[in-house]
Amino acid sequence: MPDDDAHHPAISFGQFRLFPNARRLEKDGTPISIGGRALDILTYLAERPGVVVDKRELLKQVWADVNVDEGSLRFHITTLRKAIGDGADGTRYVVNVPGRGYCFTPSLSHVKSSHALPVDVVKPVHPLPAPPAKMVGRTDAIEKISADLSLHRFVSIVGPGGIGKTSVAIAVAHGQLQAFKGQVFFIDFGALRDASLVPSAIASTLGLKVSSEDPLPGLLAFLQGRRILLIFDSCEHVVDTLTPLAERMIGELPDLHVLATTRESFRAENERIYRLFPLVCPPPQDSIRVADLLAYPAAQLFVERVAATLGEFRLAEEEAPLVAEICQRLEGIALAIELAAGRVQTYGIMGTASLLNSRFSLLWRGRRTAIPRHQTLSAALGWSYDLLSPAESATLRGLSVFVGPFTLAAARAVVPTDELNESEVVEAIASLLSKSLLATLSERPSKFRLLDTTRAFVVEKLAESGGADRAARAHAEYFRNLLNEISAKSTGQQSDGGFLAHADQVPNVRAALNWSFSDRGDRATGIDLAATAAQFFLELSLLTECYDWTQKAIQALQGASKGGRQEMELQAALGTSAMFTQGNTEAVRTAFTRSLHLAEQLGDRNWQFWLLRVLHIYYTRIGDFQGTQRASQQGEAVAKVLADPSSTLNVEWMLGGAHHLIGNQRKAVDLCESAMARNPISQRPKILHLGFDDRILALVALARGLWLTGRPDRALEAARYTIGEAERLEQPLSLSLALLFTIPVFLWTGDWEEAESMIHRFIDHTSRHSLVPHLAVANGFRGELLIRRGDTAGGIEHLERSQAKLYAIRYRLMTTVFATVLAEARAQQGQPEEALRLVEEAMAQIGDHGESFDMPEILRIKGHAFASSGRLAEAESCLRQSLELARKQQALGWELRAAVTLGRLWHGSGRPEDARALVEPLYGRYKEGLDSADLVAARHFLNALN
Repeated sequence: MPDDDAHHPAISFGQFRLFPNARRLEKDGTPISIGGRALDILTYLAERPGVVVDKRELLKQVWADVNVDEGSLRFHITTLRKAIGDGADGTRYVVNVPGRGYCFTPSLSHVKSSHALPVDVVKPVHPLPAPPAKMVGRTDAIEKISADLSLHRFVSIVGPGGIGKTSVAIAVAHGQLQAFKGQVFFIDFGALRDASLVPSAIASTLGLKVSSEDPLPGLLAFLQGRRILLIFDSCEHVVDTLTPLAERMIGELPDLHVLATTRESFRAENERIYRLFPLVCPPPQDSIRVADLLAYPAAQLFVERVAATLGEFRLAEEEAPLVAEICQRLEGIALAIELAAGRVQTYGIMGTASLLNSRFSLLWRGRRTAIPRHQTLSAALGWSYDLLSPAESATLRGLSVFVGPFTLAAARAVVPTDELNESEVVEAIASLLSKSLLATLSERPSKFRLLDTTRAFVVEKLAESGGADRAARAHAEYFRNLLNEISAKSTGQQSDGGFLAHADQVPNVRAALNWSFSDRGDRATGIDLAATAAQFFLELSLLTECYDWTQKAIQALQGASKGGRQEMELQAALGTSAMFTQGNTEAVRTAFTRSLHLAEQLGDRNWQFWLLRVLHIYYTRIGDFQGTQRASQQGEAVAKVLADPSSTLNVEWMLGGAHHLIGNQRKAVDLCESAMARNPISQRPKILHLGFDDRILALVALARGLWLTGRPDRALEAARYTIGEAERLEQPLSLSLALLFTIPVFLWTGDWEEAESMIHRFIDHTSRHSLVPHLAVANGFRGELLIRRGDTAGGIEHLERSQAKLYAIRYRLMTTVFATVLAEARAQQGQPEEALRLVEEAMAQIGDHGESFDMPEILRIKGHAFASSGRLAEAESCLRQSLELARKQQALGWELRAAVTLGRLWHGSGRPEDARALVEPLYGRYKEGLDSADLVAARHFLNALN
């Protein structure tokens, strides 16, 4: 035998070794004689183990230049079989496949264990897939999994379909090629339908052919002592068979490493689980720059896939929010993002975003080279769905009625049917969690959710099953009962955080209302749900939704429902939501009056008190401060009957606010100072829900009252504290009210920088939450600030637009305030007559009683306008009236302003001593705030007199 046999690749089977290049066959190391044609046949078949070679192909290869019939082929096959003892002792090497051809099925050799079967090694038939061109957002995962593999040897990548498990595993595999000296093999179980073929699939990938019906011993023998990494891909449907096999392989083969991808973990001994989460998405926001967007992996993947499709592609700044929305809607699922990116070439960014609402997005096709179950979202989800048991699939269909998060209690109430009991649902949920078809959001309390893409797929399955209406009804009834229970707790002595603690259930409540008022829904359930949901929406400051649903429910009321508790609750919520979103219309007053009438008929003192609180606000907004005081006094009478600490405290704040508005500033401060204490929950008002905290209104009255009574520093401190407390509440309406009423404090003190910051914040906040009346006020504040800083023309333009809007929505509270600012600006521009007209209009709004916190300031501006037109006697008369009313109101802030204005008039008329005698004592009464704008102006005036 030649010494260089090592240089001739050999194919070994049984006792034989075939050297194709040397055209030699050996048995136990001894060459044996075999004919040339037989040797050619053996070589051609042996190089294609397990492959059925067609007879015509064999004839063509072996007798390339000679025409022979199949008889010659059969003759040489017989000769070959005799030479190698084919068939002896049951061993077969060359098998005839009737009608097709011949197949070489050798036994395997080179065994190291005396108990192992003989094996033969041939070239692997499943090479490692090509590495992903670029992995986005998975660098940390790849590094962590690679590190885990070196420590634990058996790692499972677990996650829902389409999340990118296979891509990550392939990236890890290519990174491990050097460490395993190229011995890394990828086994795709996705196409395998018969779990019993799992060992054969592994052997086939390794290039092994096993003669025994049980290939496992031969497979273990081959792997013994070899350092190999096996990638098991798409294992979820064969996990029951693969788990014991993987455990045995890891236990008996110390040099073997396994990396598996599966939607359900093996729950095997020594298994290390790496849960792959969705790509990080941009957070929900109204605007985002491209540079910031591309910091998020989900958006980066989307943009890169679009660029790969279109060639040259540049994302426009105005398209960045749409891309963020697409990524959020697809929840960072890599496959879904890639499929959506593939639609941009046809539909554009905006069109693709709009199509996400369509079921057809489930059918978008991806790369042609992708495996079938990854070519559409529907195929990927169908793969998982088809593997479920009947109880699991029925539970998953039932859960699709939930939009967003749901609790186990909700699932137990909604999902069971006549065919599926509660215990089966609980067991199925546990199984669906393990299969990555459900996600856990929190543990205490336990909350779950379906990914939106999964839900969209299963909703259709629910409709096909005929169970959609039953599930929707159970869902609506559950949330009606839940909100009623929360409302009962939050108005009693026990509270778990009220409606705010359940804010994440808004999507479910919306879905329940939509079904209830649909053609297939139940109006009675819808009306009941809307009445309770109104309080839910108000507390969460979802005012537009509150208005829409209460209006729809009131229109649906019929018969006995009219005039009852439901209408009482709905009318109150309708009025409140309309007031803050549409303005102070007569429809608002009508709704409140109707609700109060019903509460009196029903003898419900709590609701009467609730209505008087909102009427207190309504009268304030329309500038009827006498009405505000009457509502407070009525509330005081009801609170005495209720005789509970929270109502007593609340009515004190109502009275304090009323006193501030009509001009009793010391009384207002005394009544509202209690709001500075963070009262225990048990002592705070828990009557019903307005969407804001009454304490905030007391705090703003306190801050304003402190400035008016001559304490500027404490006023600023209270204003900042109020805004901080409103932020802590996380109630959009509370923060809006805090900003609306405290911004004047910053303007009064002359803190322009902080005023500007708060005004910008107010504009942004009111725009985001659709608080239309408050937005008009915010723009008015912006105009006032421009005037204070010297941009009179720009400020007037802003104020006039703001005033037009405020008049249209009857927001009288601020029209008089802004009218005085406008009048002063007009007087400074040399338009005293226009200034006087504006002042007269403002005074006409207040009426003959003149009881308004800002009347001293209105009279001062009127006096200033008279002085600008040379009507000095009338100017002095108005300024004296301003001083007198300011003293009556105990409003030192207004009094000092009027005194300085009158002092300047006297100084110009040659009466400097009278001016000093008027201003100096008032300036001396201030013990703080000496750097505020009015005190600086007074000090400069006194210095000028000296």
